[in-house]
Amino acid sequence: MVKSVIVEEKTSSGIFLPSTSQTKPNQGEIVSANVEDIKVGDVVVYSKYAGTEVEIKGEGHMILKNDDLVGVLPAGADVSKMTPLQDRVLIKVDEVSASTTGGLVLTDASKEEPTIGTVVAVGPGMKNAEGELVAPGSTVGSRVMYQKFSGSEFEGSDGAKYIVVKDADILATVA
Repeated sequence: MVKSVIVEEKTSSGIFLPSTSQTKPNQGEIVSANVEDIKVGDVVVYSKYAGTEVEIKGEGHMILKNDDLVGVLPAGADVSKMTPLQDRVLIKVDEVSASTTGGLVLTDASKEEPTIGTVVAVGPGMKNAEGELVAPGSTVGSRVMYQKFSGSEFEGSDGAKYIVVKDADILATVA
């Protein structure tokens, strides 16, 4: 069970946001857990569409499956410092070019979302049928191509885009 981060109802300048413009929280503090590598008090990141929302004593909580948990954040840290869980890999996504090789400037709508990035962190792995830990095949620092529409996307405090994918969603190592 995770106590959700409070959703911002107004901007830093004081403008109230309608519920349709508020971002759904995807991180919170563990209040109860029965999972390896996670303890009460850890701040975890979870999949945007995961879990069941419940209210306990007026506070929002999420009931999550182990597989819904993406990673653990050190206290007060940015997503770039996340430690992925299980067989997940944290990738810093390459920036999209603002123009074509011929010099034409692209609009945001016409830019192709990149599927290449640099591995920032790798989870410990998953246990196989025999109970042995199988580490992901990716290594920190390698450039990889990952499957389109996979994983959970995040934005770092520096504006850089990050994605956490399962190791099986990595298609190739790029030179």
